[in-house]
Amino acid sequence: MQLTASTLQVNQGTPPATRTAMEQRNAAKLKGRKILIVDDDRINIRILSSILQNEGFVITESDSGESALALYDEIKPDLVLMDVMLPGIDGFAVCRELRERHGDNAAPVIFITAKTESDDIVEGLAAGGVDYLPKPFRRKESLARIRTHLQNRILSEQQKALVEQLKAVNQAKNKLLGMAAHDLRNPLASIRGLAEFLCDGTVGQLTPDQHDLANTIFETSQSMLTLLNELLDVATIEAGELKLHKEPHNLSELLEKAVYLNNINAARKNTKIHYSPPEEAPIVRIDPAKIKQVIDNLLSNAVKYSPPGSNVNVRISGYHPAFTVAVQDQGPGIPENERHQLFKDFMTLSAKPTGGEKATGLGLAICRKIVEAHRGAITATNLPQGGCEFSVMLPA
Repeated sequence: MQLTASTLQVNQGTPPATRTAMEQRNAAKLKGRKILIVDDDRINIRILSSILQNEGFVITESDSGESALALYDEIKPDLVLMDVMLPGIDGFAVCRELRERHGDNAAPVIFITAKTESDDIVEGLAAGGVDYLPKPFRRKESLARIRTHLQNRILSEQQKALVEQLKAVNQAKNKLLGMAAHDLRNPLASIRGLAEFLCDGTVGQLTPDQHDLANTIFETSQSMLTLLNELLDVATIEAGELKLHKEPHNLSELLEKAVYLNNINAARKNTKIHYSPPEEAPIVRIDPAKIKQVIDNLLSNAVKYSPPGSNVNVRISGYHPAFTVAVQDQGPGIPENERHQLFKDFMTLSAKPTGGEKATGLGLAICRKIVEAHRGAITATNLPQGGCEFSVMLPA
């Protein structure tokens, strides 16, 4: 049924007794929601106000775009019913201004118009509107559209509140994690140091059994210390406290030092890391300590997952605007069905270290976050001849 001024008094809404239980619950949830009606036609405002007030909505009226903008900030409505043709600035301009001011927090705008051409509908949607109410108004259709968008608004508010709660819980978790890791690191470092003294014979000669026991204590405490350091890194990054101290740096020099130090550990598995520096020095703006952490992780992983006696090849390629560090191993590669887990926290793959080394599932996740903080990218590609290549792209 179409509503006009003459039918205003007899179409006051569906009597509560005829509504289903679900309709009554939905109406109760929406009761008291604020709606701003913007229209310079007093009859249209009377009709809409009568329909909506009977449903328990709180109505505010405006007859121009300028006053609508002022009223919006005052009443903070949950929904705006906006006529397209207004004196002064039109409804489309008002909608764009609301989106500009309030972004995603702006109330949904439903346009009121007698126009049904597709170009007008497209223009309204482009301006930020969510729907149209065609004139003359049909009560059931109008209420259905309005209720739908108000319910969507409520769901959006609930979602945002939940996200904020999850952020607060995550921050508390990171703070607790950081405090626990920090407090445990010093005693663990002491245990590792004392075990090292025992292994070196600094405090006297040990029997073979005692030496094995001291060595087990040293290796276990070293693994725990590595895990704690990684947990601290994760807590720092997730809390948004990762501070980069960028400076121009020769990437090749950093890589040479990392290869030299990692070759010491690689020699225990009879593995060799090969690197030939490029002719032209690759200068990049990086935090050297953080990028060294990334490279050390990739080199140690390459040694860890390659069989004893393997060769690990490292190279730098590219010039301005970016350089790429590539590390090739001779390990089993990345299973395709596990690739999505590769750079996530605490995710370990089915491939196991070949020398009994420990894996926490945090190293590559930390690498990704450090590289992305440098506006770079890290990727992994299986090689045709076997093995895997990890590449780190850094902007020059």
